[in-house]
Amino acid sequence: MQVPEILKKHKKLSGVVVLLVVVVALTGMMLSRKTDSPTYMKTKVNRGNITATVQSTGTINALTTAPVGSYVSGNMKYIFADFNTRVRAGQVLAQIDPSMYQAQVLTAQGNLASAKANLLNLKASLLAMQAAVATDQANAQKAKADLKYVQVNAKRTMDLYKQGIISHDQNDQTQSTLGQAEASLVASEAQVNQAQAQIKQVEAQIEQARAQIEAATGNLQQSETNLRYTTILSPIDGVVVARNIVVGQAVASSLQAQTLFSVAQDLTLMQVDSQVDESDTGHIQVGTPCTFQVDAFPNEIFHARVNSIRLNPTIVQNVVTYDVVLDFENPQSKLLPGETAYVTIPTGHAKDALQVPNSALIFTPSLPPPQIQALYRQYKVPHQAFTSHMGGWQVVWKMGPNNSPVPVGIKTGLSDFNHTQILEGDLHQGDTIITSQTSVGGGQKRPSRPGFF
Repeated sequence: MQVPEILKKHKKLSGVVVLLVVVVALTGMMLSRKTDSPTYMKTKVNRGNITATVQSTGTINALTTAPVGSYVSGNMKYIFADFNTRVRAGQVLAQIDPSMYQAQVLTAQGNLASAKANLLNLKASLLAMQAAVATDQANAQKAKADLKYVQVNAKRTMDLYKQGIISHDQNDQTQSTLGQAEASLVASEAQVNQAQAQIKQVEAQIEQARAQIEAATGNLQQSETNLRYTTILSPIDGVVVARNIVVGQAVASSLQAQTLFSVAQDLTLMQVDSQVDESDTGHIQVGTPCTFQVDAFPNEIFHARVNSIRLNPTIVQNVVTYDVVLDFENPQSKLLPGETAYVTIPTGHAKDALQVPNSALIFTPSLPPPQIQALYRQYKVPHQAFTSHMGGWQVVWKMGPNNSPVPVGIKTGLSDFNHTQILEGDLHQGDTIITSQTSVGGGQKRPSRPGFF
């Protein structure tokens, strides 16, 4: 039997079926409209205390850690300190083999003694030359006197020769004697000048010998210093926290001093070197009490104080951080150098403040952007509240007439990561505000930043 024939025979039945189809369709439309209306998660505006904080991680270090190195090379002969050894300033930590440096000291001592002996020898030569100069000067004076006598005698002989009293031969002999006397005087004066030049030469050698003595003295002091450096001493009172050498190991310090030990001065007074983002440094004040925790004692809170904010920034992948130093007492030496600290630094406190959950500040209802802009204008929301947020202005949405969201511009203050303080705005204690929205499919709508669509 065909369907049209069946419908003709059962007209009443077909009418009932059509009516049921219409009812089901209308019911579906009504349910769909009901489901399309959003469901909001709401909360009340209340009052409470808010403490704003800056959180960061850092490393626990001693206030002073002195690296102990070696300025000389050699083989490590003895080690007198190990990890965790408590030492005093000037205490011997290790000994490098001093044999080579002892030999250098002996060589330098011998060179200095030789230089001093050379100086004494030159001084004696100077005295002898000074005596020889005195003799030569006396001989020159004698030559002058002899020349004077010979000159007088030669003049007398010349007068007698002219008078014919003496012979020509006697006159020539006298003139020859005069020439010899003059030559003898010239020779004596030249010998004096030569002796004086030799004295100046010896005096210069004496100055050179004195310079050699100073150089030999410096070499000796350097050798003695190198010998002292073979004994490694602790520069401060403290605890050895690192030992980087073993007996027999070669120490090479040709390029830079090799660090053999690290000595922490005092483990009862320590510090935390924490890295804080540049945006948070403006709120941190020196002297502020703060707290931190460590993995070794997860259930304990330790107290510290902000000592300084170091001016040297650390830049990693364009992220700028500053080192904030915290001082704390460690009387039982529970905390050890190198442990990771999770730091909380208070930056402000508001008592009995009007506050809203932070989730309300990032909520925007699922409305078309033009409609949201119209609501902003209708309720006179400040422009910076939904754009730049300058001055701390933000937008929250409270329940209005007919269960519809209404925007409210508020000026925010301190925040503790859960709630934010309200400084200005048409929002009062007990008002109902929206924190999130449930979508049509029953899922919760993810909040979005106000003003961004």
